[in-house]
Amino acid sequence: AMKPIGMPVSYLTAPCIWNSFRSSGKRHLILTGTRGSGKTTLLKALFPEPLPGLTTWAEPKQAVYLRDNRSGETVQVGIFDARLPGPGNQMVLLQDGFSALGIPALARCMESDSPWISVDEIGYLEALCEPYHEALRRLMEKKQVAAVIRKQSLPFLEELCNRKDAFVVDLDEPFGNIGCVIMASGLGKRFGGNKLMADFHGQPMICRILNATEGLFAQRVVVTRSEEAASLCRERGIRTVLHSLPHRSDTVRLGMEAMPGIDRCMFVPADQPLLRKETIAELVLASVNDADSIWRTVSEGIPGSPVIFPQWTFPELLNLPEG
Repeated sequence: AMKPIGMPVSYLTAPCIWNSFRSSGKRHLILTGTRGSGKTTLLKALFPEPLPGLTTWAEPKQAVYLRDNRSGETVQVGIFDARLPGPGNQMVLLQDGFSALGIPALARCMESDSPWISVDEIGYLEALCEPYHEALRRLMEKKQVAAVIRKQSLPFLEELCNRKDAFVVDLDEPFGNIGCVIMASGLGKRFGGNKLMADFHGQPMICRILNATEGLFAQRVVVTRSEEAASLCRERGIRTVLHSLPHRSDTVRLGMEAMPGIDRCMFVPADQPLLRKETIAELVLASVNDADSIWRTVSEGIPGSPVIFPQWTFPELLNLPEG
């Protein structure tokens, strides 16, 4: 399976997802990805206590089974057929299993005391069973659903992932095509020197933001007036724009020009040494699920940086007035 850019899937923790989900205001939580990407493992981390709902699993080259999480009742919903094109779709739908257990179980879940229902997983066979689709749609109108969905180009699976009320985490590419501009062009006049290179817990201060933004972005660039900071960044293999222009708007423009093809851009000051990587990951994940909004961090009701801007703002960012 494809891994996120520069970062193992294991870094995408349950707290990170919960914080982003709550900020989104969305209703349902969907985990998707290719086989082996860790969807079910992550679902169990998000919901340590078993939820009412359904679980699907396969016996390779034999059959697929569906289990009611509460009663334990299990039925067969697929049978292996080696004549079908593989490797992932060699199971034949046994619709009677969905009719006998799956659809009635979803109906019972609508009357459950639990606000959340778990459906793990929704895949190729579920995508072929129209009555099951209708039962799941009805459930999602009444309950919050935490679903594991196999990544495959099938209309019903795409419909679920494209729901406006669904917060979707793609474990293959959780953060999408986002860029990061590290704004490191301050002159340090109030500080009395090069603040970026000042010692902070045994390393230059700029290293803190370099570490916090590592592995989360499709592209990343440091825009600075400091020769020392530029040299340090280059040694670490980080793209750098060294300039002598006077305005903050110059920093914004130079950073954006250095990262063509992105669909969102985060701007972060280089002198926020206490900014945690977890906070940045949560902010970026939230922006994936609402890519047309501007996202920023807030602490105790006070808004601050970093800030993520969507693509529709790029023409204005590239043409900000001086100062």
